[in-house]
Amino acid sequence: MSLDELIYLAVLFSSILIGFFFKRTGPREKQLGSTGLGLLVTLATCNIHILHSLITILGTWIILKTAKRYCPSLTLFWTFSYLFFFRMVTYFGLPAHTPFANAVQLLLTLKLVSVASDIQEFRQVKKQEVTSFSKSPLTGLISSEPSMWELLCYSYCYIGIMTGPFYRYRTYQDWLNQIDSLTIPSWEPFLLRLKMAPVYGIFFLLVSYLFPLEYVKSEEFEERAFLFRLFYMMPVFFVFRMRFYVAWIFAECSCIAAGFGAYPKEAKSRSGGGPTVDYSPAERAADESSEVVQYDYETIKNIDCYNTDFCVKVKHGMRYWNMSVQWWLAQYIYRNAPVKSFIFKSAWTMLISAYWHGIHPGYYLSFLTIPLCLAAEDAMERGLRERLSATGKSVFDWVQWFFKMRSYDYMCMGFVLLTYSETMRYWRSIYFLIHVLAVGFLLLGNGLVFLEKAKRKSKRERDVTAEQCIQ
Repeated sequence: MSLDELIYLAVLFSSILIGFFFKRTGPREKQLGSTGLGLLVTLATCNIHILHSLITILGTWIILKTAKRYCPSLTLFWTFSYLFFFRMVTYFGLPAHTPFANAVQLLLTLKLVSVASDIQEFRQVKKQEVTSFSKSPLTGLISSEPSMWELLCYSYCYIGIMTGPFYRYRTYQDWLNQIDSLTIPSWEPFLLRLKMAPVYGIFFLLVSYLFPLEYVKSEEFEERAFLFRLFYMMPVFFVFRMRFYVAWIFAECSCIAAGFGAYPKEAKSRSGGGPTVDYSPAERAADESSEVVQYDYETIKNIDCYNTDFCVKVKHGMRYWNMSVQWWLAQYIYRNAPVKSFIFKSAWTMLISAYWHGIHPGYYLSFLTIPLCLAAEDAMERGLRERLSATGKSVFDWVQWFFKMRSYDYMCMGFVLLTYSETMRYWRSIYFLIHVLAVGFLLLGNGLVFLEKAKRKSKRERDVTAEQCIQ
């Protein structure tokens, strides 16, 4: 393991341990303590580069106070523009930032865009209440506009500050103002969530030792047999998954320890977004039956390891990976895409996701392969699967699962190799196999759809001709 990975683990372990303390404190102590700890972690790992996050927050605050109508769009433009400057600082004669500063900046960007959207929605609801003289439903709505100090506290809260999960300002507010937080379970869901982390950690250490990524870049690798080169992307993606499984499980555990993101099951919370139906914690606290309320931590759930590995489709695999960020992309990017076709919206979202991750060409090569795989999946579903029997559909799904995993293996190589030359070098060594298969499946699926339509049209014409002859 690298030094950076050890520091990440140390931060996560510390966050877990101190989370149990914060669960026992009141709103003021939570706010001041979580902010102070977050600032301390940021300053210790980012040093002078903490200024980038402060500038981003200040710029957003100015937008929130001066732009009443377009603050979500302007905040998105401002934070993403600053991301570009942040990544190009060395071209301006400024020192290169640390990996930790990059992680803080990424999560901060998501938070600020989200809070700008929440403020816009809050203003619109309050305006409607004034004109209609009725109270609007408050599901997911913030209780008040944050002050500059409250925005700073939300931005630097130690929970998820470098590893995620992403959470909305409303989730942060609800944590500060939790009623009877000691009645919310932590130990049982904490241990349940943590139990597989050691297994994933051992797998990560073992497989990364046996199949190092650096070997892909060697001249010896190019001389290996085609099947070996093709196989090698499988353990690379396996190591990639195990690393993030461990990191995100620990990040979730730090939330669970503090009771952060805990909501009654009746709230039907979604990862990243929080509750989707109304519920009243104040009324529940006064009710004698409050002791039997069942809670979950779906709001801060960031990875579904089983479904990531065993779901059938590329589309579903994205849904179970980095779930809170996927919610953010769906909510603020996918829904607002300039063109409403599925493929364009998918490509647009993947482009923005690649930019958010960084400026390395490997990100773009990988993310922009996803829309092609989605189109191929959709074509084969319409062209072949819909016509199969139940048994045929089961076989189709297993075959589709196999190609889904190989597609992610293939795209992962761009994500870890990063550069254009190294990514293309590897893909070329296996003859761009996944691209070729995706195009082939796309043509085959659409061809089957076309033939089915032609067959139906021909049948209709024959039926019409037969009716005319009878008459």
